[in-house]
Amino acid sequence: MAIEISSEDGVAIIRMTGETASNSFSRESMRNIVEAIDSVLSDNDVRAAVLTGEGRFFSAGADIRGFQDAIDDGSITSFIHDLTGMLHPLILRMRRSSKILVAAINGAAAGGGLGLALACDARIVGADAKLAASYAGIGLSPDGGTTWLLPRLVGDQASKRFFLENQVWNSEEALWHGAVDHHVSNEELISKAVEVARTWSRWGAHTREATKHLLDVQTTQDLEVHLSHERLLIEAAGITEDFAEGVDAFLNKREPDFI
Repeated sequence: MAIEISSEDGVAIIRMTGETASNSFSRESMRNIVEAIDSVLSDNDVRAAVLTGEGRFFSAGADIRGFQDAIDDGSITSFIHDLTGMLHPLILRMRRSSKILVAAINGAAAGGGLGLALACDARIVGADAKLAASYAGIGLSPDGGTTWLLPRLVGDQASKRFFLENQVWNSEEALWHGAVDHHVSNEELISKAVEVARTWSRWGAHTREATKHLLDVQTTQDLEVHLSHERLLIEAAGITEDFAEGVDAFLNKREPDFI
C-alpha cells in the first residue's frame, strides 16, 4: 500500500511509503497523497494528523524522470499544471482546516515535499531530516507554497539565501533557522509528533481553525482590518457549544470536556 493511515484517540498518522515518499510527485503518487490527506481532513473523528515518510525520505518532491519524459514528448507544461493543480489546492485545505497537522520529518523533504512539510502547523525533525528547495538546481522556480510559507518561519533574507544558494539544511540547521519546532532522535520522532498533535488539538474546533486563519492573514492586513476580522471570529465563537462549556468549566474549576 502506497500510504498507510492509522488512527488512535483522534490523532491520525499518515505514512507515505515507497514511491509516495521517494518519488512523491508523479501523477499517481500525488493523487495518492491528496486522497490520503483529504480522507483525514474529512474525518470528523480526527482532531489532528501526523504526516511522515519512510526510510531516507519524508517526501522527495518531483518525479525527475517524469519531467524528462514530459520534456521529450512536449507535455511538460500540462504535466506541471496537473501536479500543481493537485498540490496547491491541498495546501490550501491543510492551512484552512480546523485539524492540527504535524510533519514528522524523518528524511529528505525536498521541492513540493518541502511545501507539504511547511504547510503543516508544526514540524518535528529526526536526526536524518533534511530540508531542500532543489528547484534552482534543475532550472525551476519554487512552488508548493514554499516562498510564502518559509519566510513566515525564518524571514525573507534567510529564505532568499536558502532558495538562491540552493541550500540543504540538516536537522540542526533547520531548527537553528526556526523552520522546525523540535529536534529529536529518529526513535522519538513519531512519539514527539503525536505529543505535539495531541497538545495543539485539544482545544475546540473553532478555536483551532480561527487561530490558524488569523495567523495566516495577519501579514496581509493592516491592524484596523485585522481587529475587525478578530471581532467577527470571536463573536462567532461566542455562540459555540465549546465556549459555553469552557465558561462553565472555568467557573466550576474543572477541565472543559473538549480537552
